[in-house]
Amino acid sequence: MSSSPRSARTASLPRRTGRRLRRALGSRRTVQRHEPIARPVDRARSRAWLVAGLALLVGLAGVVTAAVLGYRAAGRTAEAERGRLHRTEALVLGKLRTEETGAGRWSGGYEKRTDTSVSWTTPDGAARTGTVEAPRSTASGSTIVLWVDDDGRPATAPATRIGLAVGAVCTGLAGSATLTALIGGALALRLRVLDRRADRDWERSWARWEPRWSGRGRASQPQDD
Repeated sequence: MSSSPRSARTASLPRRTGRRLRRALGSRRTVQRHEPIARPVDRARSRAWLVAGLALLVGLAGVVTAAVLGYRAAGRTAEAERGRLHRTEALVLGKLRTEETGAGRWSGGYEKRTDTSVSWTTPDGAARTGTVEAPRSTASGSTIVLWVDDDGRPATAPATRIGLAVGAVCTGLAGSATLTALIGGALALRLRVLDRRADRDWERSWARWEPRWSGRGRASQPQDD
């Protein structure tokens, strides 16, 4: 009775991944079976790429984790600031002249803001007048949003969720770019060293086998009469 040949089963993903890792790490048995002509320098290149890839994955995971944790910490700080700050509207009394503030011609810089006299009401109902920075386009008699503390003093506005998210993304991108550049530079240096080693091995092999291949080695041997 004849039996039909069994179809070859495809190896599972974990098994294929293990084979590739053993091959990249230079397992002699695996390399000899799958890559019989692989040189030690070739296995060293595979290990360099593998280590760089793993380091990049671990580093990116760390950068993302740090960005998320930083975003959450900044969010908690912003919530705490919102609890002690108060949002109010301030009446613009007029812009201060340059000689009054002692600032130079380019006061406000590229932010296009200038010192402005405003009046507002403190949380306890008292009226107060002071100087804050406002856009240069703000007209006298208009109102601007002003954040004050419990004592009624002007304070920096708490960060918004959008601002925190943008800051976290920028931080993550900057960290990822820096990490990629560092790992890429280290990998490039390692591959350059391996390329030089491969060149030296090639020169030694050529010096050894070229005379035999070309016949110069036999021609240089003395002939018997």
